[in-house]
Amino acid sequence: MRSEFFKYQAQTTTHPLAMTISHAHGSYIYDTNQKAYLDFVAGVSAIPLGHNHPKVIKAIKVQLDKYLHVMVYGEYIQKPAVELCKLLAKNLPYPLETTYLVNSGTEAIEGALKLAKRATGRSEIISAFNAYHGNTMGSMSVMGYEERKQAFRPLLPDVRFITFNKEEDLDHITSKTAGVILETIQGGAGFIEPKNNYLAKVRAKCDAVGALLILDEIQPGIGRTGKLFGFEHYQCIPDILVIGKGLGGGMPIGAFTASKDLMDLLTENPKLGHITTFGGHPVIAASALATLTEITESELMAQALEKELLFRELLVHPFINEIRGKGLMLALMMPSEDITNKVILTCQEHGLILFWLLFEPKAIRITPPLTISNEEIIKGCSIIIHVLNSI
Repeated sequence: MRSEFFKYQAQTTTHPLAMTISHAHGSYIYDTNQKAYLDFVAGVSAIPLGHNHPKVIKAIKVQLDKYLHVMVYGEYIQKPAVELCKLLAKNLPYPLETTYLVNSGTEAIEGALKLAKRATGRSEIISAFNAYHGNTMGSMSVMGYEERKQAFRPLLPDVRFITFNKEEDLDHITSKTAGVILETIQGGAGFIEPKNNYLAKVRAKCDAVGALLILDEIQPGIGRTGKLFGFEHYQCIPDILVIGKGLGGGMPIGAFTASKDLMDLLTENPKLGHITTFGGHPVIAASALATLTEITESELMAQALEKELLFRELLVHPFINEIRGKGLMLALMMPSEDITNKVILTCQEHGLILFWLLFEPKAIRITPPLTISNEEIIKGCSIIIHVLNSI
């Protein structure tokens, strides 16, 4: 299968990890040699309840026996999608009450950018340097990392960049600005949190000039930071909230949420302002509903903050310069890119899955399932320390 993987399946890098998967359960992934790997990555923050969670699997199987895709998004009333959007509204602050379900985080970003332009009649979008919001053309246009997008220019015009956490740059937000799009916690840049009420100050500036604030919660959302969404830590409510990854519970999904008045703008002038065939797919919506229900009705969010403290207590080593992030969205900062690579690859040999961040080569990603046990955290951290000691 390895040779067929490289021959028939398009690759994203020249050196994929190329582990051949047999099955997965809980906090573990198993290869075809039946070797178990403790998963500290969770599909890059996409599996908050671990692998094959029984409530998620049950919801999928129940829906499978009823119907799959029946009509393009928005035409028929389908209970899983309605209940999912209703539960999101129940757990979000006003006026975030209406959700558009799509297929991925990057598609949700596209919809959010369109909505900001439609609502304001303006064209300028402001993003942050080292931001990552997806890889389709609009999302790539607001990516703040030129090396990854220069080969695909021309991209969207009228995109400007500011430095995350730099208050002086807020003067670039003006009456020409349709929307400001920021990750609540910068992911690819190295899990950088907003400081000194930065997001609240961005919110105030947007209000002053009539621009919309879009917050990308694709990574920090769905309980990973100890609250359902990261913005709840920072006294800032966006005009448009973008969701993805963990919402699906292991199934592909994206969503953007805004007020009813804002979202209604996509229905006219022009009509069909945003359309998708498979958005709100009933099986995926059922999986997402089961995931969101479990996270909001359990103690997993509170436990994420407790587990963060355990990680910080255990991961002390001369090579660990800093641990960034919040909850179970953590990044170990190494002295060099070379050490980062050695740790990730050697830990996999020892049965622990770690991963890189997009733009920060010294960072090691730790984003395990929220369901990971303290015993599994202790086990995984001991492997990391052992590997660091061997370097």
